[in-house]
Amino acid sequence: MGRALDVPPRAILVDKPSGPTSHDVVASCRRALGRPKVGHTGTLDPFATGLLVILVGRATRLAPYLNGLPKAYRAVMQLGARSESGDPEGPVTPGGAPPDAVRLREALATLVGESAQQVPALSAVKVDGERLYAITRRGEEVERPTRTVVVDRADLVSYDPMTGRAEVDIRCGAGTYVRQIAVDLGESLGCGAYCAALRRTAVGHLSVDGAIAPGDVRPGAGTDPVAVLGHMPSLALDARQAADVAHGRPVAHPEVPADGPVALVHDGALLAVAEAGHGALRPRVVLVG
Repeated sequence: MGRALDVPPRAILVDKPSGPTSHDVVASCRRALGRPKVGHTGTLDPFATGLLVILVGRATRLAPYLNGLPKAYRAVMQLGARSESGDPEGPVTPGGAPPDAVRLREALATLVGESAQQVPALSAVKVDGERLYAITRRGEEVERPTRTVVVDRADLVSYDPMTGRAEVDIRCGAGTYVRQIAVDLGESLGCGAYCAALRRTAVGHLSVDGAIAPGDVRPGAGTDPVAVLGHMPSLALDARQAADVAHGRPVAHPEVPADGPVALVHDGALLAVAEAGHGALRPRVVLVG
């Protein structure tokens, strides 16, 4: 295998189709771009579609500043049935009678807020050094880890109580399993449920609107990575400050925030992410030089 190319840092918003894994999409983008370093900022299950934020070259260093952003989804939940995987992979078995819309809305309201969520049995989380899905598929039982998750919104968009099919808009914190939300919802209603389809519509301020298909990724696609850091303050640097930052040196600036990460920009391009404090900006991730 050849050495990865050193290319200008880029951020590409990709609309993942159903079927391939997130790793598959990253691999196809890497091939299309000439095999530079490529990564993403949040896995989607194979059955899911929607926004993957692809980072190219030195922009992959920005992943820690994006992984924790909240996510928005449109989920299709099938009530009245259960799935071992929590999604269409199954196996799917019959459940109870789906509830009416009033009970469903009441149950969705209880999901909003902070809670402890048990990770799905068929997930890539490691238990004792092994992927949980591998343990589950061997028929072994193991205590599944729990995570503290936050659901900001769970709004019913449409519902057919005859078929049990519900469309739900969900906004949640990083690390939340939407398919487990569907499973937990079904159990709270006593009828069972699973996530029949899932589309990620946003990552933080970034929307799937305007994202491109993996097959449309070409050299030069995407934007300067400053575009994906709209959730943090940014400061423009002059040429001298930019040169210091390129060498990892701290710089003074009249508008230094009290603390936190800051995007440092010169001539419209992201130079670095710095940590603010004590009147100075100390580069932590440098994309130039």
